[in-house]
Amino acid sequence: IRLKEQAMSNTSLIYKISPQSAWRQAEASGVFTGAPVDIADGFIHFSTAEQTAETAAKHFAGVEDLVLVAINTDALADDLKWEVSRGGALFPHLYADLPMDAVAWVRAMPLGEDGQHQIPWDES
Repeated sequence: IRLKEQAMSNTSLIYKISPQSAWRQAEASGVFTGAPVDIADGFIHFSTAEQTAETAAKHFAGVEDLVLVAINTDALADDLKWEVSRGGALFPHLYADLPMDAVAWVRAMPLGEDGQHQIPWDES
């Protein structure tokens, strides 16, 4: 729980939920250009720690084999914009490709017995 609180208070990290296969392809190429929805919208969608569970439930319900990717915002410079989205909340959007050197960590996001994704804050 301490790591969850730390993740939620760490404003220099934002999060991307991705199918593991798509993320592994991005790692192999050295850059993440976005999921189909990102490409269609013209930016890469991210969530804050507080927004991640709702994003998983809304956009990835029942999807298996996902990863949660933590991104260091300091590495994104002026290409990262905070814009109003769901429910009037500010969401981080990246108007550029995501370089792999901005990635802090990648962790599996399994489905729990309740069908909800388990957010891996407490993994080491």
